[in-house]
Amino acid sequence: MPVKIIVTGAAGFIGFHTCKRLLNEGFQVLGIDNINDYYDVNLKNSRLFCLNNLNPLKGGTWEFKKGDLQDKKFIEDSFFNFNPEIIINLAAQAGVRHSIKDPDSYINSNIVGFLNVLEACRFLKISNFLYASSSSVYGGNKNLPFKESDFVDNPLSLYAATKKSNELMAYSYSHLYGIPSIGMRFFTVYGPWGRPDMAPMIFANSILQKKPISIFNYGKMKRDFTYIDDVVECIIRCTKNPPQIHYSNENIKEKEPKINAPHKIINIGNNSSIDLLFFIHLLEKELGEKAIKEFLPIQNGDVPETYADINELYNWINFKPETNLKEGVKYFAKWFIDYHKK
Repeated sequence: MPVKIIVTGAAGFIGFHTCKRLLNEGFQVLGIDNINDYYDVNLKNSRLFCLNNLNPLKGGTWEFKKGDLQDKKFIEDSFFNFNPEIIINLAAQAGVRHSIKDPDSYINSNIVGFLNVLEACRFLKISNFLYASSSSVYGGNKNLPFKESDFVDNPLSLYAATKKSNELMAYSYSHLYGIPSIGMRFFTVYGPWGRPDMAPMIFANSILQKKPISIFNYGKMKRDFTYIDDVVECIIRCTKNPPQIHYSNENIKEKEPKINAPHKIINIGNNSSIDLLFFIHLLEKELGEKAIKEFLPIQNGDVPETYADINELYNWINFKPETNLKEGVKYFAKWFIDYHKK
């Protein structure tokens, strides 16, 4: 029997690519999304159209349900009837800057909705629970590259605070109920079918429309750009490697755990801090147009640099992202041009 997996946020950027890969690997997938209007609903529906019309390579099966994770009745009707072995929670209210404008939506989606998913994991006896965290939890951390062991108790936005909260909530449920859980701290994911509120899509749109692009911190920004296919490869490998409680050699008789929960946090990044202006240069080259640049001060909630240490990732799944930025931007730009021709 194929392994049953629920993917929340299935119409989102990472969710769409994850579902596509799972289906091609022969999994039985239930996708869930509320199709909110935080960004272009047509793009979300186009992603779902692709999934609905996919002919999976290994015969995976696809089902989609529209609903909100804040709705406990919806959780009962969808999660419990499907009875998955694995849950990949990629649903969230995204966006650092938007969390300053609309804080309520972040608490409702990222805290209340996340709690309801944890409760489902508890009663369904899930064998592995993966959830999206974020590099934003590192806040103004000055230690580079960012390591999972770094202090992360000073979030610079409510979005970051909700993601840190998710990690704490997942750890407590992992400890209390033995739920194997992996928190994935994503670093600036980009590629085809990306989010319109993120820099690559914003820049590409403005460049082709010959409109100015806003470059914050007067261009002194660096990001660990991570290509979507590499991110999905990490997610797939994590589904096959659930954490366990490890016992220390010193206390083997008493079986006192070194950690008291089957819970793990990993960075998913490219281990490369790239100047934002270099990213824009590559995008200009692939789009065949020059950007009109408008340099502005750094915005509230933003950090000047992100950079992932991925030793823990490699040790866990024997893989590290391998798509270089030049290749990734080329793939993204080609998709962007083709998509907007339709």
